[in-house]
Amino acid sequence: MFENAEIQPESLPTVESVEWQLMDAKFIRRKLTESAIALFFLMVGTGGLQAIFNVTLPDENVNISLGWLWLVPLALCVPLFAWPLISVPKKAYAVRDRDIIYKSGVFWRTVTAIPFNRIQHVEKSSTPLDRRFRIATLQLFTAGGTGGDLKIHGLSTKTAEKLRFFILEKIGSSVEQS
Repeated sequence: MFENAEIQPESLPTVESVEWQLMDAKFIRRKLTESAIALFFLMVGTGGLQAIFNVTLPDENVNISLGWLWLVPLALCVPLFAWPLISVPKKAYAVRDRDIIYKSGVFWRTVTAIPFNRIQHVEKSSTPLDRRFRIATLQLFTAGGTGGDLKIHGLSTKTAEKLRFFILEKIGSSVEQS
């Protein structure tokens, strides 16, 4: 006979009991480097915009009136460099016997758990900047999804490859060397 017993909320396991693994320490430096590159291009754009206005409007007062443009990179400097220091420590993952869990978010926190039996494909990727810092992104695809259902950024390349191999073994796929 079919039974469907009720489970009391007090008996459910808590997320706090999970042993979270933080992202690789180099991930913060990678994000700070990305911020520095963005700030550099913002400053070049601001200088270029000011130069274009100085050439097209050769009035002496243009230099003074366009000086406020330099406040934009200055105002963005603090958030660009503070955000990685705030957001990266909030990201973590945990691998359990039957699933993988990822948490992220500063203001809107998200905890995603994907059971291994739902995973169809695992992909490890890295940008040129990621390769410079020896970090990678692990992307998990589940049945019915149109894109990656879970992306774990900031893993060391060795950890990402170990996780990829482990997950592929769990789902019973043949593992190809990359």
